[in-house]
Amino acid sequence: MTDITIHTQITPNPNAWKFVLSQDVIAAGKASFDTEAEAATVPLAAALFAIAHVSQVHFFENVITVTQDGDGGWRELEDNVRAVVMDSIGTHDTAITTVDEASKPDRSELSPDVQKIEEILDRTIRPALQGDGGDLDVVKYEDEKKVLMVRYQGACGTCPSATMGTLMAIQGILQDEFEPDIEVIPV
Repeated sequence: MTDITIHTQITPNPNAWKFVLSQDVIAAGKASFDTEAEAATVPLAAALFAIAHVSQVHFFENVITVTQDGDGGWRELEDNVRAVVMDSIGTHDTAITTVDEASKPDRSELSPDVQKIEEILDRTIRPALQGDGGDLDVVKYEDEKKVLMVRYQGACGTCPSATMGTLMAIQGILQDEFEPDIEVIPV
């Protein structure tokens, strides 16, 4: 058994909790698994999906964010998540590359507008989302329409505030710092 500590933290999303470990779960980047099939190649993520009511697993640095379907009790889920992590962490490989991460273009290849949007989000929005066990990806920017499409990850994916307050904050910051008429849409 690996000597590891796990601290549990609630998030603004009532269906997502963060499990903060004393060691990394991913060497670089982040990984979100929305289905058992997506998690199949990462044994720790697959084992977490085997727990009843788990609907999403998100890895970022030393944090595992577990989202449930709303039908589970957190005390039992917490115990089960801790047990799975303790059983699996000793053989867990932190060198995870998800399909999404592997297929992302290098930012230097992005348009100047998207590079600027990414820089603004990195500086203003992502730290708060990551602190709450989530994140977001820029999916597409339609310059002519001034529409930015984003995808929430981790705890943000099913958080009630992500579609209202958080979305309004993202849009407001981008209107102030990038384009006054930009509209941000979650996909």
